[in-house]
Amino acid sequence: MGTLLSYSGLSTKIRAMESQLINTEQLQEIVEMTNESQIVSYLKKQPGYARLWADLDENAVKCGIIEQHLQQTIYQNFTKIYRFANAGQKRFLDMYFRRYEMSVLKDCLRNLLDHREITLDLSRFEPFFNRHSKLKLPKLTECTAIPQFVEALSDSVFYPLLHQMANSGENLLVFDYGMALDQFYFAQIWKMKNKFFTGRDLKEITMAYGQKFDLINLTWIYRARKYYHMNEDTVFTMLIPMHYHLSLEEIQALVQAKTEEEFESLLRKTYYGRRYEEVTAKDLEPAYTELMRSLLKREASRHPHSVIIMYSYLYQKEHEVRRLTTAVQCVRYGVPAQEAMRHVLRS
Repeated sequence: MGTLLSYSGLSTKIRAMESQLINTEQLQEIVEMTNESQIVSYLKKQPGYARLWADLDENAVKCGIIEQHLQQTIYQNFTKIYRFANAGQKRFLDMYFRRYEMSVLKDCLRNLLDHREITLDLSRFEPFFNRHSKLKLPKLTECTAIPQFVEALSDSVFYPLLHQMANSGENLLVFDYGMALDQFYFAQIWKMKNKFFTGRDLKEITMAYGQKFDLINLTWIYRARKYYHMNEDTVFTMLIPMHYHLSLEEIQALVQAKTEEEFESLLRKTYYGRRYEEVTAKDLEPAYTELMRSLLKREASRHPHSVIIMYSYLYQKEHEVRRLTTAVQCVRYGVPAQEAMRHVLRS
């Protein structure tokens, strides 16, 4: 799949889309605005949003609508790439798409288990999901209890996992379901990569997801021990059971660290501690996003005719939407621009 011929057109398309991403200077301009209507008006003038938001009335923007439209741009750009991709490339995109399905499932679970008095409106995303997913969004949003929700997923790949959890007899929380879905998704990727990819594509996807899993595990270990004071056995059940540059012995030592200082010392001895000397334990969570973004951009630049070009763009687009969402919320609540920019850069 990773050949010059098969990727030349797609690479050109993605490079053009990448050039339209919102940069740091533009984010600075946005956080200095005084209301959400100004943000919408500004984005409508940017190449990456002009056509997508042409019909959005900046003078009639309601609370939360901008965030929904921002999320929708991820799906719209995913669709652009999907239409341009060949059959082999679509296999990766189909695999990647599961993260969007899981995002919807987590929203539904939060609505059910947190007993929110909020009507979850996913209708804006329905056309996209009708093309790419077996999830029936109207059916899911009508559910009022976990058993009903699980049965509504009977035709999906998520059903066996969620059915088993729902019938476990345990009082499970949103966190439990979310963690299980993440582990299910990551395990699928690790298993399917050897089936779908060869050569450069396999090397790039293994490297990208391998480092992603390592960094997520480091972050989860630190947060679980420092903020939630979980015991060692519980922490181990949370971790992604795949590792790349981290050895099993290193993971065990980090989980068993008695103090933050001991964790920091052990972290420094790992591949990531040696490679990224500026990153401390308390910085792991914000650093994860930036490290992954830098890694993917570097690899996409080095190997533009491989699967990493798609992964890199989609990651950057989602990163852009996270930052814009933070910027919108800061403007909405009147956060001073300097403080708002700090929040944006940590998103």
